[in-house]
Amino acid sequence: MARISLEQLKTNRPAIDQAKIEATTEKDIRRHMIEDGQNPDAEPTGYRPVLSVTTIRERLNMTQTVFAQALGVPVATIRNWEQGRKQPDPAARSLLTIVAREPEAAFRALGVRALGVSR
Repeated sequence: MARISLEQLKTNRPAIDQAKIEATTEKDIRRHMIEDGQNPDAEPTGYRPVLSVTTIRERLNMTQTVFAQALGVPVATIRNWEQGRKQPDPAARSLLTIVAREPEAAFRALGVRALGVSR
């Protein structure tokens, strides 16, 4: 693998044809996918869709305060996640995924009684 310094990168910036990018249509992208041997109609694989913290909380009909208590985190953490100031770390993201998919089991495991939160 070739290595270049930051200075070389700054000096020899790759040329990007912004007009060409903006002129590219969905039809062009579809054609490129076919040319590259990809099926443009196939369902994407290799990723896990991530729900926003706000979406998870709202689906559970919980306030930020109650949701924070249920997860055992400060309400400021929930606010920071929801407002995009911080991202949940991998462990928190895993917990949020479990809460989104199996809220009763997750909250039971966390010692939360129904939505009346008592830990």
